[in-house]
Amino acid sequence: MTDVLKIGDREFSSRLLVGTGKYKDFTETREAIVASGAQIVTVAVRRVNIGQNANEPSLLDALPMKEFTYLPNTAGCYSADDAVRTLRLARELLDGHDLVKLEVLGDQTSLFPNMPETLKAAATLVKDGFKVMVYCSDDPIQAKMLEDIGCVAVMPLASLIGSGMGILNPWNLQLIIDQLKVPVIVDAGVGTASDAAIAMELGCDGVLMNTAIAKAQNPVLMAGAMKKAVEAGREAYLAGRMPKKFYSASPSSPTTGLIGS
Repeated sequence: MTDVLKIGDREFSSRLLVGTGKYKDFTETREAIVASGAQIVTVAVRRVNIGQNANEPSLLDALPMKEFTYLPNTAGCYSADDAVRTLRLARELLDGHDLVKLEVLGDQTSLFPNMPETLKAAATLVKDGFKVMVYCSDDPIQAKMLEDIGCVAVMPLASLIGSGMGILNPWNLQLIIDQLKVPVIVDAGVGTASDAAIAMELGCDGVLMNTAIAKAQNPVLMAGAMKKAVEAGREAYLAGRMPKKFYSASPSSPTTGLIGS
C-alpha cells in the first residue's frame, strides 16, 4: 500500500467507511459492504447486536472482526455521559477494542452534533485510552479543539445525517482540511457518488456513509459506485487539477506549425 489512510497506529487501503444500519437484513449488509471495499464498518452499539443480546442474530456473524475493523459508535446518545458509557460497553463486548466513533447529538430532528457535550466526551474518552474518531460540526475552531484534545480523526458533517444533500459548505471543510494534521473524514449528508468524489477532490482523507448506500434502490450496486467515486476523487486530488479560468480558454491542440501557415 503506497497511499494509505492512517488512523492512529492503523493503516487502511480503503478510504471509504461504511455504516451497518438500515439494511433489510444482515445478508444485504454483508453484500453491500463487500461491494464497497470498505475495511472499517461503523456499528451503532445501541441499535445493533454485537453480543449484548445473546439470543439474537449478531452482526459479528455476518461481518467477522477478522475481516473488518469495527468502529463502534454512539448513535442515539444526547449527552457526554451516555456516549462514554456506551463506548465503554462496546470495549467490553469487543474484547478491549479501543478505536471508536463518538457522536453526541443535539436533537432528534436534525441530528446535529451537540458540540459542548462532544468536546466533553472526547476529553474523557481520550484520557480513558480510547482512540477517538469524532463526528462534529463543520466549525474549523471546534475541529481544531478536537484535534488538540487528542482525537485520532475529525469527522465534520457535509450536511445533516440521512439528508443526502451533499456538501453544503465546501469552504468550511477546506479550512478544516488545511489546518488539521489528523485525518479529516466527511461524515453525514452524502447522497450519491458525485458527493463522495467532491469530498475527496477537496482533500478529505476519507468519506463515511450509511444511508446513501443502505437506502439506495440497489444498495449493492450503489456500494460499488461509492467505492469507485472515492478512489477517483482521491486520484484526482493527488493528480492536481488544472487551474480554473474565467475566460480566454486555451486550445487543446498546438497553434504553431499549422498546415498552410
